[in-house]
Amino acid sequence: MRWLVGWSSIAASFGTAGAVGPSDEGRTMHPVGSQLLWGDPDPLWAVGDWRPDEIRITAVETAEGAPTARMAVLGCCSATDEQLRSGLLAARGGALRHLTSWPGSYTTVVQIGRRITVIGDLAGARPVFYTPWAGGTAYATAALPLADLIEAQLDIGHLAALLACPETPEALRDGTPYAGVKRIPPGHALILREGSREITGYEAVASLAVAAPQIDPVSAVEGVRDALVEAVRARLLAPRHAPETLPPDPGPVPGMGPAERRAARGAPVPGIGSDLSGGSASATLALLAAGLPGLPGTLLGHGTGAGERLLAVTLNDLTARGHEDELERARVIAANPRLHHVVVAAGEEALPYADLGGGPLTDEPAPSLVVAERHRRRLASGSADHFVGGGARQVLDAHPARLADLLMDRRRRHLLRPVAALARAEGASAHSLFVPLTVYRAARRLSRTSYRTGLEAAAGRLPDANRNAPDLDTPADASLAALAWSRPGPAARWLTGEALAEVSVRLQEAAVRPVSVQRPGEARARAALARYAADHRILEQAAENRSQRLHAPFLDNQVVRAARALPESLRVQPGARAAILRRVLAGAGIHDLPPGWGTPSLATSNATARTGLRAALPELIALFDAPLLADAGLVEARVVRKALRAASEGEPLPLDGLAHLASTELWLRRLVSRRGTCWTGTAAPRQRAVAGGVVPARRTLQP
Repeated sequence: MRWLVGWSSIAASFGTAGAVGPSDEGRTMHPVGSQLLWGDPDPLWAVGDWRPDEIRITAVETAEGAPTARMAVLGCCSATDEQLRSGLLAARGGALRHLTSWPGSYTTVVQIGRRITVIGDLAGARPVFYTPWAGGTAYATAALPLADLIEAQLDIGHLAALLACPETPEALRDGTPYAGVKRIPPGHALILREGSREITGYEAVASLAVAAPQIDPVSAVEGVRDALVEAVRARLLAPRHAPETLPPDPGPVPGMGPAERRAARGAPVPGIGSDLSGGSASATLALLAAGLPGLPGTLLGHGTGAGERLLAVTLNDLTARGHEDELERARVIAANPRLHHVVVAAGEEALPYADLGGGPLTDEPAPSLVVAERHRRRLASGSADHFVGGGARQVLDAHPARLADLLMDRRRRHLLRPVAALARAEGASAHSLFVPLTVYRAARRLSRTSYRTGLEAAAGRLPDANRNAPDLDTPADASLAALAWSRPGPAARWLTGEALAEVSVRLQEAAVRPVSVQRPGEARARAALARYAADHRILEQAAENRSQRLHAPFLDNQVVRAARALPESLRVQPGARAAILRRVLAGAGIHDLPPGWGTPSLATSNATARTGLRAALPELIALFDAPLLADAGLVEARVVRKALRAASEGEPLPLDGLAHLASTELWLRRLVSRRGTCWTGTAAPRQRAVAGGVVPARRTLQP
């Protein structure tokens, strides 16, 4: 795991009264496995296996007596040295947005004198955390090191909100699973100055009453195309290095090919690669990368012997049925002479819930923990720099609540096609005849419901979420449930009444808090993107392969901005995401796509999840025999075990909710059993976060 950490103190040194600082009385402290980017009085470290080209420090000369001006950019950033210098000069005047406009995915830290600015991204894939410490503020791009720094305990209320309302920022607030460690929202920056803290947004937000100016669909799609091309180009043009010194090759082993030997040594193929599932998002990235001028593929003399072709990886799930069409589409796409196709066969060992006993401790819990082994096996055959299509659905698709935004703008005619598509998805039944009217009424109700009223209504319904769970069996049911300012998550039906009541209090408090309210569709879409980006970040940590970088261009700032300019009337149309990506590829000169390209494969993934749950049922039952979640008062073990057995037998329960419960329990067990902290030195914390090894009793917590 790679992260940045630093702090800002009140005084010029950490000799503040009553506080023990890293330089106090000659004692020192620094993160384990770190490299110092700049030193006292406000030091900054990079921790983990950062590549040399991923760390760029820019400084400008100042007149004698003028404050120091320097900037660190960490990650993949395509800005030239001159652009970085110009950006730093502009940042001296307080401008921030331009520091987020370069193609790529990166974190920016700016220091002007004693003022430090840490800038997060728009999606939330590169978050920023902070906590009061030693009379000042410590900040990091991971929450766990800050929790170790202040020896934090668990915030059970945050875990309850994460399970009950994962896509509701009002319930999660600015908290983390660690008491005292806070997170800045996506699209914001943390400004530290002489002990004071300020969180400011750098992106314009549409108000409740006024819609953002709409551009024509053709120009909007061209903007998405240009942003995606530049995002891919930023990775292709970045300096590429062969993996660092690796363990010796184990040599020929029966049944072990080159890819397996690389995986055994922890070495991905040097160069650029991509997922190629046959779906629209990953295939778009693979084709864009293969079609750009230059040599994007593997380094000569390494890996597959594919020369300079881009390595495209497809997972062939041997346990699933019905994905033959997707595999065939991947094979047709891979006929491109600039692609070298690798099909990874995966059996029961790569099912969801496989190898629950292994895996690293991630920064936070996320449902992706139960599928980490599946992704790790696929990525082990990938390249050192590997494209994934994650985030395309959340960035390009229309959240159902956007229908309410259309009604607020009096554009009713644009609702005809989406509600008709929902009716067709219901099939030929009497119920499907009423779907258009039902959806229209729900959208109109949301468009006329104020932010405060909507949150208060959601808070009133939440305590009954474990008894009156909504029916989400069909696309229409799911869309109706999403037409609200807030809705319970899929795991809420298995939480205790006490846990739901505490989250309800959070929503009630948020309802009366003054905020700059967005339009309901825009607000819910941003929240869904932030939740996905946070989960994707945890997946990167859980499925990490040594020396490998995963690139998700759809989560880049410029791509997110370009996608937000898409008209809502275009977004809500059936098949909009695949249609937009077709136009993106056509604009890049790629026209020949296989039949059925862009067809959703949700049914196959659900079947795979159920198969994995059935295979791992004994381990899951043992996991919830005496769960820490029950000790915290969040669930009743008996209820969860009953749900696991029912789901394995085919009962239509929300499998993603069970995955969320299982992953949270796994994360808790890994957290309380860890040894050591993220810090070392004579002034390092004496104990790790959650050092007691047990979850605090529920009765001691406040909502």
